[in-house]
Amino acid sequence: GTTDSRHTKVLHENVLARDFTVGTLNRAWAGDITYLWTSEGWLYLAVVMDLGSRRVIGWSFHKTLDTPLATNALDMALSVRTPSPGLICHSDRGSQYGSADVQAMIARYQMRGSMSRKGNCWDNAVVESFFATMKTDLAADYRWATRIDAVSAVVEWIEGWYNRERMHSTLGNISPVAFEQQIAQTL
Repeated sequence: GTTDSRHTKVLHENVLARDFTVGTLNRAWAGDITYLWTSEGWLYLAVVMDLGSRRVIGWSFHKTLDTPLATNALDMALSVRTPSPGLICHSDRGSQYGSADVQAMIARYQMRGSMSRKGNCWDNAVVESFFATMKTDLAADYRWATRIDAVSAVVEWIEGWYNRERMHSTLGNISPVAFEQQIAQTL
């Protein structure tokens, strides 16, 4: 795994408490990190998902597990969404998420930090499931020559397939983008 929770950085209580309810955008975002193998070496991917629609709204790639991996994904999410104060920003207990940089972003945007309980992958099950689906869907392409090849394949999969085409039973068998359009029409 990518989580090293043996650090002295900030830890938050699990405010999200496995409330993965859909229907309200910008109520809760969940972030996590996974890794992909390329012939050039490991490539790490951080994502931010709006749990209200299951749409991936931010991502970041890097060849190391440094803090910018998490802050860049959060920056992307914040560039496309304007959360109200109190949005739950949930992650695991990894050192990237407990870092001063991530905590400063949470404070600046008046979000409520939330972290999975130690060793409990079910507390971030939606993002864990997203990564499992991604790796299954991309299994045929899973031998990338370069990190750039992997980045291209994953971004195309997220934006071209997962967010816009993939049907989610939780969303009434429509895609995250279609679900968000449905929400917008009811406002």
